[in-house]
Amino acid sequence: MRIVSALRCRRRRYGSDDGMSTAEYAVGTVAAAAFAGLLFKIVTSPEVRQMLLTIIHRALNLVG
Repeated sequence: MRIVSALRCRRRRYGSDDGMSTAEYAVGTVAAAAFAGLLFKIVTSPEVRQMLLTIIHRALNLVG
């Protein structure tokens, strides 16, 4: 019972933090878009593309 009372008191004191604010959503969206752009750039680079094709060819040759 004391624990529940302490939690209620703490919640009243610090307020409710139910989710992200609009600014946090904006920063999160920009960060996700930047990460996606960087990942796309890396995966489409000639070196990585060749490495991925080599892995795929080896995997298909093992199956057949």
